[in-house]
Amino acid sequence: MTRIKRRQLLSLTGSLLATLGLSQLELKQRAILYRSVLAENTPRKRALLVGVNNYPDTRWIALEGAVNDVKLQQELLIHRFGFQSDQILLLTDHEATRENILQAFEEHLIQWAQPGDVVVFHFSGHGSQVFDPDQIFQDGQVSTIVPVDSILPPGYPNKGGKVNDITGHTLWLLMQAINTENVTFILDSCHSGGARKGILTVRSRPGNRELKELNRTENSNIQLLASPQEQEYQKQLMSRLNLTASDLATERKKGVPKGIMLAAARNDQAAIDASFGDTAAGIFTYTLTRYLWQQTGGDSVSQVMISATAKLRRI
Repeated sequence: MTRIKRRQLLSLTGSLLATLGLSQLELKQRAILYRSVLAENTPRKRALLVGVNNYPDTRWIALEGAVNDVKLQQELLIHRFGFQSDQILLLTDHEATRENILQAFEEHLIQWAQPGDVVVFHFSGHGSQVFDPDQIFQDGQVSTIVPVDSILPPGYPNKGGKVNDITGHTLWLLMQAINTENVTFILDSCHSGGARKGILTVRSRPGNRELKELNRTENSNIQLLASPQEQEYQKQLMSRLNLTASDLATERKKGVPKGIMLAAARNDQAAIDASFGDTAAGIFTYTLTRYLWQQTGGDSVSQVMISATAKLRRI
């Protein structure tokens, strides 16, 4: 590699991390936390890995790397951290409906887990935001992950309505319901608005963020809302956990209830879909899994990012 090419790679590497809103130190810290959980000395390890590329609603940008993300995780968990293949459940594309995700969560993770077990939940796909009637956070919104069967209501963005998303409140309650502290959630999605950034695709479905400007200019109050099924399921989880709405609001503001949450993006940041050579994947998942694979070889985050950047191509 020539000196000029290496400088170009270093510059682009820094740009990719900046797009994710991460420093090399932050990415390394997240990887070390994840590794510490995965390396627990127990034969009881389970994972639910969900990836959606092909959403039926054509009003937002298609993805190419979300399904590969869960395959990258699957390979890492089996061959690097001793997970048994029959203990890893994959839901991809048409399988990843809201009902299937929640049923798998209940049956594959919650009903199985015991203290000391290792549990991993990974979601790659679009994220979004809906209006939060409980107003737990200052902006009045709650982030969501978007199952394959969640579509925008007819007339959006001129009309609001209900969507079949799974909200951050529900994910918090599901994490709390797992009977072990060794829990890791990985969310390679965001809600910063669906778009392309040069050769990169943002993993975000249009949602309430896009409605804010319309509401401001037209003095309206159009909102996307969680479905009645989502609201009822939250109530059921809260009842099982002996939590009131006030308890949930208080605890949500403190952060995750247990374990580790690894998210590709904060509220104002982007999760990115890209192609690395012949493999499309999320930049966050690709870098995280490559780093953990190469730990025995001593590669730094910087070296892994340079390698990933060298393979980056237009989708």
